[in-house]
Amino acid sequence: MLILAFETSAKAASVALMDENKLLGEGYQNTGLTHSQTLMVMAEDVLKQCGKTAQDVTAVAVAEGPGSFTGVRIGVAAAKGFAWGREIPCFGISTLEAMAESLGIYEGYVCACMDARRSQVYNALFYVEKGVVSRYSEDRAISLAELGEELEHLDGPIFLVGDGADLTYKTLGGKIDELILPPEHRVHQRAVGVAILAARQAAEGAAPSGGALTPNYLRLSQAEREKLERMKK
Repeated sequence: MLILAFETSAKAASVALMDENKLLGEGYQNTGLTHSQTLMVMAEDVLKQCGKTAQDVTAVAVAEGPGSFTGVRIGVAAAKGFAWGREIPCFGISTLEAMAESLGIYEGYVCACMDARRSQVYNALFYVEKGVVSRYSEDRAISLAELGEELEHLDGPIFLVGDGADLTYKTLGGKIDELILPPEHRVHQRAVGVAILAARQAAEGAAPSGGALTPNYLRLSQAEREKLERMKK
């Protein structure tokens, strides 16, 4: 199965092409340009450099959230459009789980954090044992204070990933000695993690339709929250 994966949930955008469990190519851009400007250009470039065409792709995968509302929408729309045109499976993958998978550590906790504003992060905890990633919590929006209370009870190294990793480290690092902030190039979301998880689901027999894929924002947008507040008055 040749999987084309998209990751647009934060400021950086990336594309990965995976054949079964072999990564053929990857494109990454963190230039400040909008994902609508860069995503499909990167996809075309990666396919061309790997000697493949859109017709060779047999499945699409995308980080379905949480993350930037606009970024997630762009990625999901691109994946759905690509899958619909080809009538191929379309995998929606947790942004947070994909980050834990792509970090590539062999042992320890992974704390995936994305800045959700208002002293909150989109977060999930994972534990890696002998290279195998297992969930320790569900995807959620949580305050940094609450997250700190949870992390204080963990025994072992805790690796931070995501665009909220630096914020989390600066806020909690002085209280939790086990927190580790990996090098900058290892912290950010990458499409390779999305591709790995999609390949795993495909190997288990999954073949989801793009028509069923919806973004997972975890909470309402600011505009939606303000609308609800006006309705309550």
